[in-house]
Amino acid sequence: MPGTERANRVATVLQWILNIGLMALAAILVIFLAKETFTLAGVLFDANQNASTYMLVEGIVIYFLYFEFIALIVKYFQSGYHFPLRYFIYIGITAIIRLIIVDHESPNDTLIYSFAILVLVIALYLANTDRLKRE
Repeated sequence: MPGTERANRVATVLQWILNIGLMALAAILVIFLAKETFTLAGVLFDANQNASTYMLVEGIVIYFLYFEFIALIVKYFQSGYHFPLRYFIYIGITAIIRLIIVDHESPNDTLIYSFAILVLVIALYLANTDRLKRE
């Protein structure tokens, strides 16, 4: 039994370290989210229409990435200290969409990215079935 008690203490300490690290990461992400909000406002009112439209769309997708990571951390604490799989899939889909927006020079690459999104959507469907859904 002493080994089990020690293992539980180690697990508790590591859980606290993880929680503190995630709270620090959430604070940093909130700061970056606020910074991105001001950047988007600046781009929105920029006089250079061609560059600002492209930058606005890219900024919005980055904004959603920050938002999704913050939501993932919140969900971690709400769901009993585990990360739901579907949130990682949401982040992956958003990141690939951002990649398509930023790097759309090669049609073959765009097609491959689109197939990757399709695979992630199928994985999301499977993760949301009753057999795999934990919450």
